[in-house]
Amino acid sequence: MKKQSRSFEIALSAIACAVASLALTLGSYVRFLLAAGYLIAVFALMVPLAKQQILGFCLAYAGGVLLAFLFTGFVLGIVQLLPFIVFFGLHPLANYFQKKYVKKPLIHGALYLVKAAWFDLTLWLAWVVLEEFLGLRELTWYPYVENSFFVILFVGGTLVFAVYDYMIFLCQKATDSVVRRIGR
Repeated sequence: MKKQSRSFEIALSAIACAVASLALTLGSYVRFLLAAGYLIAVFALMVPLAKQQILGFCLAYAGGVLLAFLFTGFVLGIVQLLPFIVFFGLHPLANYFQKKYVKKPLIHGALYLVKAAWFDLTLWLAWVVLEEFLGLRELTWYPYVENSFFVILFVGGTLVFAVYDYMIFLCQKATDSVVRRIGR
């Protein structure tokens, strides 16, 4: 693979940044599109990684998060973007490094456990922030959730993460094959 020019890397990361910030902003304002906005932003951030541009990914991630944060405001931005900032936006980079540098299956298993714990802690952090900002303590079903919260969070979160992680690896592979066709 020939070395890409800096201007190509910046242009590719700018396009990824624009798509990611637009998807995150739209997802923040239209509640039922939040998960779709996260996924579109993750796919947009995969584009620089498909060309092995780590700096381009970092620029697109930082720019996308900052622009989405500016467009959504402080309170809405924190509540809506926190899971993306802490986990979903950085997960493609973790997968890229895992795919590139890890060869032994035992280490893949250990990294899966670390990423699953990272995902579960992100869910817990999102719950704490949502609970504080939205006042979820006043809900009638809260005592039931409080009694079995950590079991639901860690078991359910780990099972959901297993499917999500596998699908994101497949999506990165598909993105790599599509972006490979870009002539530069």
